[in-house]
Amino acid sequence: MSMVEFPAERIALFIDGSNLYTAARALGFDIDYKNLLEVFSERGRMIRSFYSPALIEDQEYSTMRALVDWLDYNGYTMGTKPTKEFTDHAGRRKIKGNMDMELAIDAMELALEADYATFIIATSDGDFSHLAHRLREKGRKVIGVG
Repeated sequence: MSMVEFPAERIALFIDGSNLYTAARALGFDIDYKNLLEVFSERGRMIRSFYSPALIEDQEYSTMRALVDWLDYNGYTMGTKPTKEFTDHAGRRKIKGNMDMELAIDAMELALEADYATFIIATSDGDFSHLAHRLREKGRKVIGVG
């Protein structure tokens, strides 16, 4: 992986957990989150690493729940919320969970702190392009991973 190094800069990593997890599963591979954190930590001073999934509350066990527990234990800050269940117009049960707003607010709050220079946003969709634009307007470097 070819990356620009920012050795003295404070870095914040934001992972859109649900979207990245779903995309990785659909493509048939696992993400090595420990290695991901190490790679970016070598590029600067990793100050915060956020992982934001939506979780189904009543599930006793799921691979997502196991991953969230592992990440929480291994240095990631978790930003979880429960999913919402609803029935669509065709009578099909749907589950919706989205952490986009929470991730964007957390990133903008950190952008107001002058000592954060680099924001890494890992996602599988383009929902955060406006966030990246606004962070750049605030003079922050933004790296997209997807």
